[in-house]
Amino acid sequence: MARIKDQSVRDVIAAADIVEVVGQRTALRRSSGTRYMGRCPFHDERSPSFSVNSDLGLYHCFGCGKGGDVVTFVRETEGLDFVAAIEWLAERFRVPLECEESSPLADEARRRRERLYAVLDQAAIFFERHLWEGPAGEQVRAYLAGRGIREEAARAFRLGLSPGEGLARKAREKGFTAQELRAAGLTNQRGNDYFPPRLMFPLADARGRVIGFQARKLRDDDPLRGKYVNSPEGELFKKSAVLYGLHLARPAIAKQDRAVVVEGNTDVIALHQTGFEPVVASMGTALTEAHLRELARLTRRLFLCFDADAAGEDATLRGMELAAGQGFDIRVVTLAPGQDPADAPDGFEARLGDAESYLHYRVRLEIERASDRQEAFVRAREILARAEDSPERQDALRLLADRLDLPRETLSGIAPARGRGGGPRELSQPRKLLDAGERLERDALAAVMAHGELVDGLAELSADHFDVELHRRMRFLLVERIDSTDADLVALRAELDARADREGITRRTGAELLLRLRERKLRRDLQAEEDLARTTELQAHLAKVRQALTELA
Repeated sequence: MARIKDQSVRDVIAAADIVEVVGQRTALRRSSGTRYMGRCPFHDERSPSFSVNSDLGLYHCFGCGKGGDVVTFVRETEGLDFVAAIEWLAERFRVPLECEESSPLADEARRRRERLYAVLDQAAIFFERHLWEGPAGEQVRAYLAGRGIREEAARAFRLGLSPGEGLARKAREKGFTAQELRAAGLTNQRGNDYFPPRLMFPLADARGRVIGFQARKLRDDDPLRGKYVNSPEGELFKKSAVLYGLHLARPAIAKQDRAVVVEGNTDVIALHQTGFEPVVASMGTALTEAHLRELARLTRRLFLCFDADAAGEDATLRGMELAAGQGFDIRVVTLAPGQDPADAPDGFEARLGDAESYLHYRVRLEIERASDRQEAFVRAREILARAEDSPERQDALRLLADRLDLPRETLSGIAPARGRGGGPRELSQPRKLLDAGERLERDALAAVMAHGELVDGLAELSADHFDVELHRRMRFLLVERIDSTDADLVALRAELDARADREGITRRTGAELLLRLRERKLRRDLQAEEDLARTTELQAHLAKVRQALTELA
């Protein structure tokens, strides 16, 4: 993959309006000058503690501690890596990207993919127009209304109608080739439209780019056999990697630290339009490695909501076990036969409250599947022996004991697995409280950020005046007037900026803080010094610093 030039990265960051980007996730109110405040989009809070500096392009939350620049924000909210976040911002703010020299083959592949994305987006627009503007769309719009899908939600998910013909001709008129249409899965071998008249669900990648379609049958004389038919698998579309609705659910998944996986596209839409947003569909497939990679960027808490038959299928169970093995906290919501989440979307949150832990669900299922008491015990023991000790495991053990009427000594023989690491992440980690020395260093750096004229005073201090390595690195950047894309330094820079504003750190206060760092270093040196002459010299320096502090007071 070609590397984006550093200058292009700088151009994107300079062009990106952080207030506009953050404003899509939470309402911001100007507090003063270039400073905005709002409720944090990363955690629930009543009082706004989320600070944005539009001039420096930085944000920081005093509640949860998250902070950084506009690239960090996009990475956090969209679940993207650095390169993808730069591409996302470049597309949003129309900044052309230049890449380092790459091979002709790599350039050709990149251009081909861009053309495929473009033709698929044009196809989505074509289908949308036929649904909302064409005469044939009236009946389909009535069908959607009958399913409880409102126009606003249908438009948000870009639902459309394939007329069965005309797409290939329109695309060729726009300059797309027959080869491109075939590679995008929009035409068949004869060059005709691939999809007959059907309700179209665009399938998008993590960035919201259309990569294919799922088409629902509308008529009995439909030439395609399946009720739902997907685009042919190709360079962009691979069914096992797609989670329907993920591009719209990402912000809610990240903020609520949970994702709900359902089976069908209409379930996602029905729940979304009730205001329940952290939901995606696996499109009838079990959880795969690709699904889990996408979800792991946002959360480790998964609620799986399938009908009774699907939840017990071996493929679904293997997907659950795969997720549990990767440290996901799995909860299972089993629906009655023939029932979908869309049947009662308004009460869906209550269903999640009754969800079973993965271990409880698996043990219950194995007991119900077994032909006798002995087989049930063996099956359940195999599941429990692979699990580490946890409250969920203890709950599953109690279920096994109650169902099979087992004595306590029998259960004690089912030893838990040893810790393997990679377990569920801590769901709530309190922010580290700064000690006095660390706070002194951070406040001094915040003062220098807020008052550039203090840089010379900071330059007179060495790295040894700072105990925290990250602070030493920040001192170097401030003295040398260098920007960095290092995530830790960007986050610290954002915190220092917000801290200086909230604490009202003045230039005079900053000068005092720098003197305090000098004083601390001199006192430490005196304690360690054994040479009399050197001790006398240090005491003289300390007296001067204390005099300067007195004059500032």
